[in-house]
Amino acid sequence: MKINIQIERLVLDGINLAHYERPLVQAAFESELTRLVAANGLNRELSAGGALPSMAAATVQMANKNNSERFGHQIAQAVYKGMGQ
Repeated sequence: MKINIQIERLVLDGINLAHYERPLVQAAFESELTRLVAANGLNRELSAGGALPSMAAATVQMANKNNSERFGHQIAQAVYKGMGQ
């Protein structure tokens, strides 16, 4: 089964990332979300081709401001939970 997830815009309120950190956080986010979906799948609505016009995810607390990879993983986990898993 092929799953295509398109996130048009991801808004991180109150987060000030340095320009060089953005691609690191993005790559970590994408890899963690891919891992979560591969391991656990999607809820029935989304598996059937559903769409969410918008979604609020859980609050993420930065465990370490200097760890872009960990922060990207935390964001992906919050988004995945918000998708109904």
